[in-house]
Amino acid sequence: MELYYAITFFIFGTIFGSFYNVVGYRLPKGESILYPPSHCPNCNHRLGPLELIPIFSFFIQGRKCVSCHQKISWFYPIFEFSCGVLFALAYLIFGLSLELLIALTFISMLCIIVLSDYEYMIISDEVLIFFSIALTIELFIKDGVSSTGMHLLEGILAFFTMWGIKKVGDFMFKKESMGGGDIKLMFVFGLVLGYPLAIISIFVGSIIGLPISLAIVAKKSSHEIPFGPFLSAGALILLLSQIDFNSIISAMETLCILI
Repeated sequence: MELYYAITFFIFGTIFGSFYNVVGYRLPKGESILYPPSHCPNCNHRLGPLELIPIFSFFIQGRKCVSCHQKISWFYPIFEFSCGVLFALAYLIFGLSLELLIALTFISMLCIIVLSDYEYMIISDEVLIFFSIALTIELFIKDGVSSTGMHLLEGILAFFTMWGIKKVGDFMFKKESMGGGDIKLMFVFGLVLGYPLAIISIFVGSIIGLPISLAIVAKKSSHEIPFGPFLSAGALILLLSQIDFNSIISAMETLCILI
């Protein structure tokens, strides 16, 4: 039965991933996420039912538009598959619970942010506001008024900590070191992960992003790197590993003793 539910969540994840693809591409450009319906960006051919099946349509169409034969990027099926995997993992970790609903909402936000920040270097305020409200409501249902207030406080603390890091970076590099979207995103991290883990996600994301950033900088003349995808990766690792701050401190103390 657990395998059945995991597969079901995977399928729903790919379906939602297909929709998040639309949101991530359109919203930063100020376009409607509902109209026009899904279409080829090259020839505006409206996609039919067989062209809208997550992952499989990519292969059914021979990796190209059936109308203009323009090649379709591998990013689409990989993104949909990744969303499916994250949804399935969330179920396996949290089970059928309110924690699962919160995790899926958080994962959904991060999927959209990864795409929009990677493609346009934009983290849309609309996305952050919508998911902040949704997550606050879910936390209220799960934990009640007083605990939700604490979650909000931790979000605010994470926001101002990231703002402080940005100011230090601006001073050191004599230019904008971080986008405003990254700072606002940290509020949501604090809301869901708690204050200490939200800050740790910065360091986890930085460790993940460093080698990738160096490779990108080596190939591009521009040194502007979107930080949102790396922050999101760090937050996902902390969310799905269910590690807590005390465990991290204990591990660090053990490492120091061994060294």
